[in-house]
Amino acid sequence: MDEFSDRVLIGEIYLPIERLVAYYGRELGGLHLPFNFALLRTPWRARTIAALIDEYEWALPPGGWPNWVLGNHDSPRIASRVGEQQVRCAAMLLLTLRGTPTLYYGDEIGMPQSTLRPDEVRDPFERRVPGLVVGRDGCRTPMQWSGEKYAGFSTAPPWLPVEPGYRDRNVAGQNEVATSVLALYRRLIALRRQHRVLRVGSYRPVIAAGELLLFVRECETERLLVALNLSHEPISVTFPDGRLQGYVLLSTFCDRDSETANGRINLRSDEGIIVKLAASAVLPG
Repeated sequence: MDEFSDRVLIGEIYLPIERLVAYYGRELGGLHLPFNFALLRTPWRARTIAALIDEYEWALPPGGWPNWVLGNHDSPRIASRVGEQQVRCAAMLLLTLRGTPTLYYGDEIGMPQSTLRPDEVRDPFERRVPGLVVGRDGCRTPMQWSGEKYAGFSTAPPWLPVEPGYRDRNVAGQNEVATSVLALYRRLIALRRQHRVLRVGSYRPVIAAGELLLFVRECETERLLVALNLSHEPISVTFPDGRLQGYVLLSTFCDRDSETANGRINLRSDEGIIVKLAASAVLPG
C-alpha cells in the first residue's frame, strides 16, 4: 500500500468492536477502515444504538477514523430488518454519524429482502444445507432501475430473479417524486457536501429516553442536532429555558424545510430531522 500516494485500505472483518479496532494497527499503521458491521446485528432500539455508538467512539484509537455500514451482500436488507417505515430514519442515521458511511446498492430506494423459490437458489451456503435459510441470494437480487422487464437491469434473464415489487419500487419512479426514499438519500448526501460539520465534525450524544435518539455534530462554529424517532408513535420533546433554537434543514419525509425549532421538537412516527442550531442553543450532554 505504501507505494501509492492516495490510498485507502478497507477490511471486511466480522469482529466485536473491542477486537475490530485492533486492525487500525499500532500508530494507525494497519487498515484505514476496518469495516464496522455492528449495526447489521444490533436491535433497532434507540437506547441500544446509542450505547453502541458510545462504545465504538470510545474504543477507537487516537486518530482512528470511524465508519458505519447498514447493509451488505451477506445480511438481510435493512428494509426487511427494521421495517419499511424505518428505512428513512436508517438513512439519516447512516449519513449523519461521524465517519465514513457505506451504502449498499438498492438501499437508496428501500429494496426489501427477496424470497426465492428452491429452484432459484444460487448461494452455495443454501444449496449445501437447503431449508436452513442461510442463503444470501435475497439481498443480492438485481438493482431495480425501472418498471421495465427485468427491472431495467438487463435484457436477458438475470442470474437471480428480480424482486417481485420492482414495478412499484425503482429508480425511474422515485426520480419523479420529491419526497421519495431516493430523494432523501440524495438530499442527505448533498447536506454532507454542503456542511463540513457532517463530514469531519465531532459527535456528542444528547440525553434522551425511549425510542428517541439525539446527538449533535459540532465543528468550529456550526452545530447540527439529529433527532430520530425509532418508534411508530409521535414523539414531542421540550427543552428547558428555550435552550433549543434553530431551524430544520431536513426531515426524513422531505417536507419541513426551514421550519423553526424553538424550545420543542415534534416528530411524527418513524421521522427524523436535522436541525441547524443557533449559536445561543445549549443542549444537555
